[in-house]
Amino acid sequence: MKHDAESPAAKAADINSHRERYGTLAEIGAGQEVARWLFRVGGASRSVAKSMSAYDMTMSDAIYGKAVRYVSRARLVDMLDHEWSLLIGRLGPTRGETTQFFAYANTVAAKSRGVKGDNHGWMGIRFQHQPQAEPSEILLHIRLLDDRNVEQQEAIGIAGINLIYGAYRLHQDPVALLRSLLDSLNRRRIEFDMIKFSGAAFSEVDNRLMALKLVEQGLADATMFLADGEVVQPGEVLWDKPILVERGTFRPVTKTTLEMLECARAHFVQEPGVRGKSVSALMEMTLKTLSDGDTIDHKDFLDRVDLLCALGQNVLISNYVEFHRAAAYLFRYTREKVGIVMGIPTLQEVFQEKYYTDLDGGILESFGRLFKNDLKLYVLPYKDAANNSIIDARNLRVEDHLQHLYSHLMENRYIEPLRGFNEANLSIFTKDVLEQIRAGGTDWDDLVPPRVAAIIRQRGLFGCPQ
Repeated sequence: MKHDAESPAAKAADINSHRERYGTLAEIGAGQEVARWLFRVGGASRSVAKSMSAYDMTMSDAIYGKAVRYVSRARLVDMLDHEWSLLIGRLGPTRGETTQFFAYANTVAAKSRGVKGDNHGWMGIRFQHQPQAEPSEILLHIRLLDDRNVEQQEAIGIAGINLIYGAYRLHQDPVALLRSLLDSLNRRRIEFDMIKFSGAAFSEVDNRLMALKLVEQGLADATMFLADGEVVQPGEVLWDKPILVERGTFRPVTKTTLEMLECARAHFVQEPGVRGKSVSALMEMTLKTLSDGDTIDHKDFLDRVDLLCALGQNVLISNYVEFHRAAAYLFRYTREKVGIVMGIPTLQEVFQEKYYTDLDGGILESFGRLFKNDLKLYVLPYKDAANNSIIDARNLRVEDHLQHLYSHLMENRYIEPLRGFNEANLSIFTKDVLEQIRAGGTDWDDLVPPRVAAIIRQRGLFGCPQ
């Protein structure tokens, strides 16, 4: 479905023009910005049954129940549950046969004088795509990037109108709906880093694919989902926890893939400040590792995800090719230690100066950003098949003029070689395994976890003959 951007005023007028769409708006924090658009353009009596806000925590708790955090997914769901129940209970008997009801809610922490913190919020809509249908739902997490409170309020209002309009006008094309969220906005003002579709109108939607679409369409730089496929706002999982992340293509997951993570975890949990704490471990895929030229094969993406999830791994999707940008993203959510797992070939790439020409300080600026917080690289050795020698972080040679820098990082344990690995697994390379899978036969079965081999064969993934 082709989507033509419309102004928030035009969208608000469209929402108000349909008497069969009728609902409530509940907004906590940053003003009644979504309701304001509907009242401003006129005709809101046709669409708005109630508009309300409860700024005081005691009043909010009296309406929606006690909250651990007021700006959270849980609070948003409580608001939608309460408002939907009242709406259907009070108006369902009299106009339910002809009305598509909706309940819109948001809870937002915008910029406030003297208060430091992340300016972010949750918004969502529960709605009927046709009268008497089972409700459908869209939940969103937003980050507000404007410098002033009044501009952030404006962005909230526009985003909310985009969401209500999209729910009714574009629910048959979720990707178009997703793109429309940025109408009359841009990424300098707002980021949408989590979206979840559910209910009757979205029975065919795979939220993992929608998570990828957020990054692919430029609405976010990164997004995340859990091993069970549940999409999450990254802060829900990463907040103030030690984080261990392995990035790769995972096409397919091999025994080496898992061993790298497990060896690194064994080192990581013994680090000062990490011992005894719950660690968030992630597998990260970047758009670069997912793309073939300028396109991304979405089925191939879901195939890789299925394998990672079958192994109980949480997945982060990002647009951060540079490691220092990925590190900055992770430290947005935690003050604890972060570990990045890689092999020798990737470490060699990290020391290639050609990747840092966009930085005034070149590789030194990049490394300054990468290691400025409590971050460490855990590096798996590499087995050189030509001479059967093993190269690890201790004997790796970099360019002569970078050797002192490398020595500094090693001596101060910013880079640590992994120990306790199975040397036989050092000869397993993802590209080689992929070629063997496509060639048929069974030689590759022992190079991947048994669960992975079974799924690949059963579903014919990666060109495996069936």
